Amino acid sequence: MQSQSPLLDGVARAMNGAMGVAQGVREEAQSFMRAQADRLIADMDLVGREEFETVKQMARDALAQCEVLRARIEALEARGAP
Repeated sequence: MQSQSPLLDGVARAMNGAMGVAQGVREEAQSFMRAQADRLIADMDLVGREEFETVKQMARDALAQCEVLRARIEALEARGAP
């Protein structure tokens, strides 16, 4: 006595094949979308994190220096210097 029907075996093989094809399509779509996103980001001419942090620190340093100079000017003006 046969435990499985040839029809069910065929359906199971077809489903397994379809799942394999679907997995391949999904991976191909992901790869395509990743490539498109990378190209879009490259076209936008965005700045990298390291460069951004460097410029941010330069701005902080410049602001601190401005505060020091402002305090010196105020001190000189308080003494009556021209």
